[in-house]
Amino acid sequence: MAPDAALKPEADAVDGLVWIPGRTFTMGSDKHYPEEAPAHRVKVDGFWIDITPVTNRQFAAFVKATGHVTVAERAPRAEDYPGALPKMLRAGSLVFTPPKTVVGPDISQWWSFKFGADWRHPYGGRSDIRGKLDHPVVHVAYSDAKAYAEWTGKDLPTEAEWELAARGGLDDVEFAWGDELNPDGRLMANTWQGTFPTLTTKAAGADRTSPVGTYPANRYGIYDMIGNVWEWTSDFWSTRHPEPAAKSCCIPLNPRGGAREASFDPNEPTIKIPRRVLKGGSHLCAPNYCRRYRPAARHAEPEDTSTSHVGFRCIRRA
Repeated sequence: MAPDAALKPEADAVDGLVWIPGRTFTMGSDKHYPEEAPAHRVKVDGFWIDITPVTNRQFAAFVKATGHVTVAERAPRAEDYPGALPKMLRAGSLVFTPPKTVVGPDISQWWSFKFGADWRHPYGGRSDIRGKLDHPVVHVAYSDAKAYAEWTGKDLPTEAEWELAARGGLDDVEFAWGDELNPDGRLMANTWQGTFPTLTTKAAGADRTSPVGTYPANRYGIYDMIGNVWEWTSDFWSTRHPEPAAKSCCIPLNPRGGAREASFDPNEPTIKIPRRVLKGGSHLCAPNYCRRYRPAARHAEPEDTSTSHVGFRCIRRA
């Protein structure tokens, strides 16, 4: 079944932002991936959040006004990547390329570092964003998202703020809209349709990002919190959430993520690049591979890394 046509923002939105009332809610989940546990109660103050992820149109205005050059458009420095082959120290970014067959779990079978891939050229080469100005901007590293947020007088959300907004006031449900992925066969978000990563049942040209607002908003009137693109948060990565408070008087208020040093990838001991929390899943999440199209789901991403399925949105605190 096709998704709804683009929907109009809620009437109480101001300057493209929706108000999220402060409240106490259950963050995380004990039912899925281990990094989502334990489920625990947190309290978050109210804030304003972008109705949609930042689009190519919006990011282009930022670049035009500031001259910002994204991480993907700059050649990496050899001193930051000990042992890197000199031929790899060129500007570029990670692009999803569907393989014909898959052998084992090695993700390099469908992810390629393409020289020249960046927000203007989402697939590298001669690709461009013509006809995609209302799609989420991609190939943005953490510092690019942060720079845009500051330019607009906003900030990136914490993981707790992001998850509160994504849940839309619904606690103890699997998805941002209820307990069924596709209620009555209705597609609620831009996720992978078919068998990842080799088979998609989407129409040609519709298997990547989609225009923001194409799928239904949640109860807060926010679009694309789930699917389409992963979104940066400001929290450093931690492998688990903290244990729940033993008493109701001690519920954390506006919690933040783990320590910077603890976020480093233990599989890359010589590269000290902090990792941040991504939320929301993307158009590549599928039941057979990555079931992270849920508010509680989370993923680690190095600050310097950009890909064809990661974007962001901003908030303004009261």
